[in-house]
Amino acid sequence: MILVSDVFKRATADSAVVEILRGVSLEVQRGEVVGLLGPSGAGKTTLLNLIAGVDTPNSGDIIVDGQRLADLDRRHLAIFRRDTIGMIFQNFHLLPNLTAGENAALPLYLKGLSPAEAQRRARVCLDQVGLAHRVHHFPEQLSGGERQRVAISRALAVNPPVLLADEPTGSLDSETGNDILRLLVGLQRDLVTTMMVVTHDPSVAAWCHRILHLRDGRLSQPLHG
Repeated sequence: MILVSDVFKRATADSAVVEILRGVSLEVQRGEVVGLLGPSGAGKTTLLNLIAGVDTPNSGDIIVDGQRLADLDRRHLAIFRRDTIGMIFQNFHLLPNLTAGENAALPLYLKGLSPAEAQRRARVCLDQVGLAHRVHHFPEQLSGGERQRVAISRALAVNPPVLLADEPTGSLDSETGNDILRLLVGLQRDLVTTMMVVTHDPSVAAWCHRILHLRDGRLSQPLHG
């Protein structure tokens, strides 16, 4: 489902070139849950953004669901992200002026569904995470765990084959974080979604089928075992 081959990513800071990723290669099989573990600054989020097509590598290849990302122009990359990738962030990234239902429906609007159908499907998604009763509430009226559940609903609204989670429990207490992880893994199993979870917390990685360690831009376990 995900194939990363000898990927390098560089950035320039104060006229100096910084190597963020240094020859990263990995394979993730369909339906697998892979944890990407490493300290802050290791390049974890950069790697996730490259897989999502949000950023591009300086060299190397990335193939997701059979699609080589380097072959896509800006328009087709946007379509790829819309239809293939669901993303969950540490700080939820919900729009404060939209209700839980409207936030969950955003990917459905982008896909061209009618407002009525998008709202109906968003309610189904919220029901999957136990929040159907909060459909008309705004983010400021929700707890942190509830906001992350809305974010999960939004990420899964179009049934994407790949789910990328960047520190999904980083803003939550340990009990709420475990609830979110239990929910995520259960939904992943039911939907047969391929998932990568970025974290620096070993207890989060313990929920994954397999763990890759990223440090100083290099993977210690680069290939599927």
